[in-house]
Amino acid sequence: MSKGDLRLVNLTKRFGVFTAVDDISLTIPQGGFFALLGASGCGKTTTLRMVAGLEEPTSGKVLLGGKDISRLRPYKRPVNTVFQSYALFPHLDVFENVAFGLRRRGIGDIRSQVERMLALVQLEGFGKRRPAQLSGGQQQRVALARALINHPQVLLLDEPLGALDLKLRRQMQIELKRIQTEVGLTFVHVTHDQEEAMTMADTVAVMNAGRIEQLGAPAEIYEFPSTPFVANFLGQSNLLAGEVAGRSGDEVLISAYGSRFSVPAGRCRVVDGNVYLGVRPEKLHLAPNTDSVPSGHQWVTGVISDSSYVGVSTQYLVRTPWGTEVSAFSSNAGVHAQVPRGAHVVAYWRPDHAFLLSRQAGAGDATQPLLETVP
Repeated sequence: MSKGDLRLVNLTKRFGVFTAVDDISLTIPQGGFFALLGASGCGKTTTLRMVAGLEEPTSGKVLLGGKDISRLRPYKRPVNTVFQSYALFPHLDVFENVAFGLRRRGIGDIRSQVERMLALVQLEGFGKRRPAQLSGGQQQRVALARALINHPQVLLLDEPLGALDLKLRRQMQIELKRIQTEVGLTFVHVTHDQEEAMTMADTVAVMNAGRIEQLGAPAEIYEFPSTPFVANFLGQSNLLAGEVAGRSGDEVLISAYGSRFSVPAGRCRVVDGNVYLGVRPEKLHLAPNTDSVPSGHQWVTGVISDSSYVGVSTQYLVRTPWGTEVSAFSSNAGVHAQVPRGAHVVAYWRPDHAFLLSRQAGAGDATQPLLETVP
């Protein structure tokens, strides 16, 4: 544990009878890029505001470098926040916006620091412009420079790219990661955008109903989710409802919809009871019949009920004999022709590309794939 780590210890925030953040404990390593990912209302922004000092915890602590900062006023914390709204001063030019924090602290020779910070965010020569003369992406860079010039130990980013269009948002994702790597500060980024979290963060915490459902590297969470919620929030998943039917060596056997499947034990979150067998849509492949399925693969039959061409892939929905649909993404590499709607197909996958999750009573129907990116 580094002396500059940010630690949340049993952090809880209640608004009346509503618990927005429910007993969260985690450590954010010094110098890391950490993302809090979740839908609106999950508690991620409230968590960020408690770190910033804009909300007081109901219970628990915020520790920075081992020091309890839970009750410090916001301006006394070595933390700065960049908001989605930018919050620039419209009457000040870019130079003075960036210099604001230094002037407030009575620092004299600031020109070199401001110019160095504008160079970092690639806004050299923009010092005399007003915020209204800048694009949204440029305004976000000014807000970032204004926060970084104060040399905070932690930079908090509250949906910082939410107001930008898709192309600019993707450019800024790369830029933010470059800047974080260059300055070496701890970045804590709140977002509802799964792609944004996976693109930039070293570590992602997926939040749901005030709690952290899973914490880990983006690839680790994506490839081996711990709950049905995570499986269908970070990306999409086909979840087939079934029951564990026993073991065969290192394989867990599953009975679902009158068929038998298996999942390697190392890919199982549970090994008995009611379960979901999960397969990501890009791991699902289509064949015209069972004779065309490669050896060692597992499969379900169905009929193409819908298809969407999205450039890099074609996304198919396959209606199964039991009535639900599974989703399959086929890369548009020019190798296979598109499969027409109404065609009978076999959707197959490798067992080691599947995963097994608990299917608790009352958890709701998660057998359908999530067909749209979660907002």
